Amino acid sequence: MTSDADDALSWEGDEDGSAGTRRKQTAGTPASAAQLPDGWKAVGKDSESVERLGADRAVAEPAEPAEPQSLSTPMLLLVGIVGGVYLLYTVGWIIGGLNLEMSALFLVPSLMYQVAVWAAVLAPALWFTAVWLLTRRSAGWVRVLGLLAGAVLLVPWPFVMTGAVGA
Repeated sequence: MTSDADDALSWEGDEDGSAGTRRKQTAGTPASAAQLPDGWKAVGKDSESVERLGADRAVAEPAEPAEPQSLSTPMLLLVGIVGGVYLLYTVGWIIGGLNLEMSALFLVPSLMYQVAVWAAVLAPALWFTAVWLLTRRSAGWVRVLGLLAGAVLLVPWPFVMTGAVGA
C-alpha cells in the first residue's frame, strides 16, 4: 500500500524501473551514487559531485571552474575609498604637473616632460586596474596590500609639495 505522498511524487508507469526513468535514492545512499539517464545533468546543491553512470563504467562529469566570490561589504568599502583616493591622485598629478611645467623645461625637453606627466597621470588608474585584475583569485589581503602599496607609491609629490598655488 502506498501513501498519498508517494503518489504525488511519481508518474504513472514509474514502477517498472526502466532505464529511462530516474531511480529513487534512499536516505542512506550518498549523493555520488545517484544515477542519471544519458543526456541528463544534475542541478542544485552538490550537483558537481553527482556522477553519471554509463552502461558499464562510471564517468565523472568535469566540474566547471568556480567563479570568484563577490566582495564582502568591508572589502567593497575599502575598494571604493582607495579608488576615490586614486582618482584624487590623478587630479593631483594633473595640477602638480601643470604647475611645474615652466620650471621643469629648464631641465628636460618639452616632449619628455609631457610624456612623463601623462604617464604619472595614468599611473593610478593603471595600478588600480592591474591590482583588480591580477588579484581576482587571490586572498583578500593580497588585494588590500596591492591597493595600499599603490596609495603609498603614487602620491602626487608635485602637488603635495607646492599645492594648488605653486612655488
